[in-house]
Amino acid sequence: MSDISATAQSLLAEGKGILAADESTSTANKRFDDYDIEHTPENRRQYRQLLFTAPEIEQYLSGAILYEETARQVADEGTPLPEVLADRGIIPGIKVDRSLKPLPNFPGEHVSQGLDNLDERLDEYAEMGMRFSKWRSVIAIGDGLPTDECITANAHVLARYAGIVQSKHMVPIVEPEVLLDGDHSLEDSARVLERTLNTVFQQLAMYRVDLGGVILKTSMALPGSGSSEDVDHTQVAGTTMDVMEKCLPAELAGIVFLSGGQTPEDAIQHLQEIAVRGPYTWPVTFSYARALQEPVLKVWAGDPENMISAQDAFLEQVKKASAAQMGAYAANSAE
Repeated sequence: MSDISATAQSLLAEGKGILAADESTSTANKRFDDYDIEHTPENRRQYRQLLFTAPEIEQYLSGAILYEETARQVADEGTPLPEVLADRGIIPGIKVDRSLKPLPNFPGEHVSQGLDNLDERLDEYAEMGMRFSKWRSVIAIGDGLPTDECITANAHVLARYAGIVQSKHMVPIVEPEVLLDGDHSLEDSARVLERTLNTVFQQLAMYRVDLGGVILKTSMALPGSGSSEDVDHTQVAGTTMDVMEKCLPAELAGIVFLSGGQTPEDAIQHLQEIAVRGPYTWPVTFSYARALQEPVLKVWAGDPENMISAQDAFLEQVKKASAAQMGAYAANSAE
């Protein structure tokens, strides 16, 4: 097994998942707004430090994805935050895509940026202790959307990114997120997810990327946030995994699901139902941001006196997600 594949398998360890703590400064500030937390680099540092130093989380988290600002920050005692994670056996990784740009001639569609100096940035990130990276592209569902051209443009970028990352002996997480925005149906979402994943894996094959060292971070098939369609957790799990089983090559290292737009409880219940439906060809786990962090922010609210109780809330969420990954989560039961 190559070093890249070994790292991928460590990230996909049973009962563990990957914390997504890579919110951009603007996104982190929006989350802070909900709890009247001041927008400062120090508050963002304090918050990420709170997460990374919470007791016992290494039992439930295999890795954490950082934003560049966080990757350059240090804990109170002077240890770089990536090193704080690594010292606990939690593999540090970093978000490497830059901003989304409108796709010319395709209104409402975007393509992700950041390939031009990626290899130089990866050299620096490796020196900082990063062992994997993540690149997010977005696919919108709407009237006439997504176009094949948009899907292909983003899949092409994801494949080039993955090849560059592997050339640096790091694991690429590829994230083609099908957005929840819109009034589309569960069936519409599944259809777009299938189109997207088929194209992404065609491009990965064209660029000779070693799938044994690739992790897919993907949306679940879900009705749009503006849809009135009523579906249960079992339907979401079944529809989602039907798409995965239809599209994904057996060689893929594994799948991590994002929680974008879901409530924390729904994200965990969906993961539970996905696990119960298994086993699968690949390891399947979580890479959640809001689903793990929302309860933490609510308790912390920017007040240092709330740190311990906020860390307790974080541990509770990662325990729930870990249990769900193994099909052992029961809502309202004591963990």
